Amino acid sequence: MARSCRKYRASTRGALAALCAGAAAAQAPRAAPLPPLIGRSDLPVDLTAKSSVVDYTNNTLVFTDVVISQGGTRVSADQAHATGLDFVKSRWTFEGKVRIDAPPRGSLRADSAVVEFKDNRIERATAKGKPADFEQTREGSDQIARGHADQIVYDVNDGTLRLSDDAWLSDGQNQISGPNLVYNVRAQRVQATSGPGSDERVHIIINPNSVRQGKGDASKSAPATPAPKSPGTPPS
Repeated sequence: MARSCRKYRASTRGALAALCAGAAAAQAPRAAPLPPLIGRSDLPVDLTAKSSVVDYTNNTLVFTDVVISQGGTRVSADQAHATGLDFVKSRWTFEGKVRIDAPPRGSLRADSAVVEFKDNRIERATAKGKPADFEQTREGSDQIARGHADQIVYDVNDGTLRLSDDAWLSDGQNQISGPNLVYNVRAQRVQATSGPGSDERVHIIINPNSVRQGKGDASKSAPATPAPKSPGTPPS
């Protein structure tokens, strides 16, 4: 049996079901507040959607034009499917213009994403796109780290982003690309591998200016790169 309802907001676990079944159960009791998406337990979860369908026989939900937020964490998409009415242990599939914002961890954009919730927090997000991409403002710097790949797996516990299939990453100056890249969000460290039995290679582009800046005062004495001469110009 399935019922539908138009735009609504939910900040309690019971509201996810009660508001959608309001026409048939107007006196449904209110339940305890929804648990946190990530981190603090004292912040309420806010869910808005243009429309929804709740299937009680399969314990599934379908939302359109959905936004789920808690504190600074925000997940939005054109559509979402869920396998549970709470975040203790559930699996959500987001499709169409997916965006996950989790400052200061950064933001992730994709065509689709599967987000797994466990113990009232985001445990893992697997994003796919052509490509899926992310960005993060580097700690202690105004530079922005950016990356993209056909698939990005964000492991919250490890604090890592695993980029695979046409993976590319830039720290704001230098670039690295390869079949598989692992970016540690906390340590801001990158590991690149080509994979067993693969002929693909890791490719790194180094900006000379970034090398000079890393040498401190020595960069002041570094010779300037001469301008290219026109064909036929005699040497000076």
